[in-house]
Amino acid sequence: MVNFKGSHYPKDVILYAVFFYVRYAVSYRDLEEIMAERGVAVDHATLNRWVVKYSPLIACQAQRRKSATSSSWRMDEPISRSKASGPISIGLSINSVKPLISCCLNTAMRLRRVLSS
Repeated sequence: MVNFKGSHYPKDVILYAVFFYVRYAVSYRDLEEIMAERGVAVDHATLNRWVVKYSPLIACQAQRRKSATSSSWRMDEPISRSKASGPISIGLSINSVKPLISCCLNTAMRLRRVLSS
Protein backbone atom coordinates (compact mmCIF):
# COMPACT_ATOMS: atom_id res chain seq x y z
CA MET A 1 0.00 0.00 0.00
CA VAL A 2 1.31 3.43 -0.91
CA ASN A 3 1.71 5.50 2.24
CA PHE A 4 0.32 9.05 2.06
CA LYS A 5 1.05 9.99 5.70
CA GLY A 6 2.28 13.51 6.14
CA SER A 7 1.00 14.79 2.81
CA HIS A 8 -0.98 18.02 2.92
CA TYR A 9 -3.38 16.97 0.18
CA PRO A 10 -5.93 14.15 0.08
CA LYS A 11 -4.88 10.82 -1.40
CA ASP A 12 -7.36 11.20 -4.29
CA VAL A 13 -5.87 14.53 -5.38
CA ILE A 14 -2.31 13.17 -5.38
CA LEU A 15 -3.27 10.00 -7.27
CA TYR A 16 -5.26 11.98 -9.83
CA ALA A 17 -2.36 14.36 -10.47
CA VAL A 18 0.23 11.57 -10.76
CA PHE A 19 -2.03 9.48 -13.00
CA PHE A 20 -2.80 12.46 -15.24
CA TYR A 21 0.89 13.35 -15.62
CA VAL A 22 1.94 9.78 -16.36
CA ARG A 23 -0.97 9.01 -18.69
CA TYR A 24 -1.02 12.19 -20.77
CA ALA A 25 1.90 14.16 -22.17
CA VAL A 26 1.46 17.37 -20.18
CA SER A 27 3.99 19.60 -18.51
CA TYR A 28 3.93 20.29 -14.79
CA ARG A 29 2.74 23.85 -15.44
CA ASP A 30 -0.10 22.60 -17.64
CA LEU A 31 -1.03 20.09 -14.95
CA GLU A 32 -0.96 22.93 -12.43
CA GLU A 33 -3.56 24.77 -14.53
CA ILE A 34 -5.67 21.62 -14.94
CA MET A 35 -5.67 21.08 -11.18
CA ALA A 36 -6.56 24.76 -10.64
CA GLU A 37 -9.56 24.32 -12.95
CA ARG A 38 -10.66 21.49 -10.68
CA GLY A 39 -10.33 23.69 -7.60
CA VAL A 40 -6.97 22.46 -6.29
CA ALA A 41 -4.28 25.09 -5.82
CA VAL A 42 -0.96 23.27 -6.16
CA ASP A 43 2.44 24.41 -7.41
CA HIS A 44 4.22 22.75 -10.33
CA ALA A 45 7.19 21.93 -8.08
CA THR A 46 4.86 20.04 -5.74
CA LEU A 47 3.49 18.10 -8.70
CA ASN A 48 7.06 17.22 -9.67
CA ARG A 49 7.78 15.93 -6.15
CA TRP A 50 4.57 13.85 -6.20
CA VAL A 51 5.42 12.25 -9.54
CA VAL A 52 9.00 11.50 -8.47
CA LYS A 53 7.89 10.10 -5.10
CA TYR A 54 4.66 8.23 -5.87
CA SER A 55 4.86 6.99 -9.48
CA PRO A 56 7.55 4.33 -8.76
CA LEU A 57 5.61 3.16 -5.69
CA ILE A 58 2.37 2.86 -7.66
CA ALA A 59 4.18 1.04 -10.49
CA CYS A 60 5.79 -1.39 -8.03
CA GLN A 61 2.44 -2.11 -6.39
CA ALA A 62 0.77 -2.64 -9.77
CA GLN A 63 3.61 -4.98 -10.82
CA ARG A 64 3.14 -7.06 -7.66
CA ARG A 65 -0.60 -7.39 -8.28
CA LYS A 66 -0.14 -8.34 -11.92
CA SER A 67 -0.94 -11.97 -12.65
CA ALA A 68 1.39 -14.24 -14.57
CA THR A 69 0.85 -14.50 -18.29
CA SER A 70 0.32 -17.72 -20.17
CA SER A 71 3.38 -19.88 -20.72
CA SER A 72 2.65 -20.29 -24.42
CA TRP A 73 2.90 -17.34 -26.80
CA ARG A 74 2.40 -19.17 -30.08
CA MET A 75 0.03 -17.46 -32.46
CA ASP A 76 -2.15 -19.02 -35.10
CA GLU A 77 -1.19 -17.31 -38.33
CA PRO A 78 -2.51 -19.10 -41.39
CA ILE A 79 -0.53 -18.26 -44.50
CA SER A 80 -2.23 -18.41 -47.88
CA ARG A 81 0.07 -19.42 -50.71
CA SER A 82 -0.38 -19.32 -54.43
CA LYS A 83 1.65 -21.28 -56.93
CA ALA A 84 2.91 -18.21 -58.75
CA SER A 85 3.99 -15.65 -56.17
CA GLY A 86 4.55 -17.36 -52.77
CA PRO A 87 2.93 -16.05 -49.58
CA ILE A 88 0.02 -13.69 -50.17
CA SER A 89 -1.68 -12.90 -46.89
CA ILE A 90 -1.29 -13.54 -43.21
CA GLY A 91 -4.45 -13.60 -41.14
CA LEU A 92 -4.82 -13.89 -37.38
CA SER A 93 -7.41 -16.28 -36.03
CA ILE A 94 -9.78 -15.13 -33.30
CA ASN A 95 -8.18 -17.61 -30.86
CA SER A 96 -4.91 -15.69 -30.93
CA VAL A 97 -6.53 -12.26 -30.46
CA LYS A 98 -8.85 -13.16 -27.55
CA PRO A 99 -6.10 -13.52 -24.88
CA LEU A 100 -4.59 -10.19 -25.93
CA ILE A 101 -7.90 -8.37 -25.56
CA SER A 102 -8.66 -9.98 -22.19
CA CYS A 103 -5.13 -9.16 -20.98
CA CYS A 104 -5.61 -5.47 -21.85
CA LEU A 105 -8.98 -5.36 -20.10
CA ASN A 106 -7.60 -7.10 -17.01
CA THR A 107 -4.68 -4.67 -16.84
CA ALA A 108 -7.03 -1.68 -17.06
CA MET A 109 -9.23 -3.11 -14.30
CA ARG A 110 -6.20 -3.77 -12.07
CA LEU A 111 -4.92 -0.22 -12.57
CA ARG A 112 -8.34 1.15 -11.63
CA ARG A 113 -8.28 -0.97 -8.42
CA VAL A 114 -4.76 0.21 -7.53
CA LEU A 115 -5.67 3.85 -8.01
CA SER A 116 -8.94 3.52 -6.05
CA SER A 117 -7.36 1.80 -3.03
